[in-house]
Amino acid sequence: MRLLIGFSTIACVLSLVGIYGVLSLSVGARTRELAIRLAVGAQRSSILRLVIREGLRLIVIGLALGLSVALALGRILKSFLFGVESTDAVTLLAMALLSRAVALLACWLPAVRASRWTR
Repeated sequence: MRLLIGFSTIACVLSLVGIYGVLSLSVGARTRELAIRLAVGAQRSSILRLVIREGLRLIVIGLALGLSVALALGRILKSFLFGVESTDAVTLLAMALLSRAVALLACWLPAVRASRWTR
């Protein structure tokens, strides 16, 4: 059980770093576009929403794909699970919510950085 907790913690940290890296790269590539938006009068909150919305789109796609793969592979892994069903709704929901929270944190950091550029 400790080994599984350790691996799941490592997976959460890796997903946080990966999502942060992708969004940070995206914000860095769009520096001029976002700076022009700020220069012509866009509010900082609209820049923040724009970057977070982009991240949320990736999060929703990733969660949908992840849950569908988890349900499909659950039958294969059923022999390895003891005391838990392969399609345990509580476990799947808890992991989806945890993944979403981690991903939102990873989205928030580049969004704040993009909205803090000076005019």
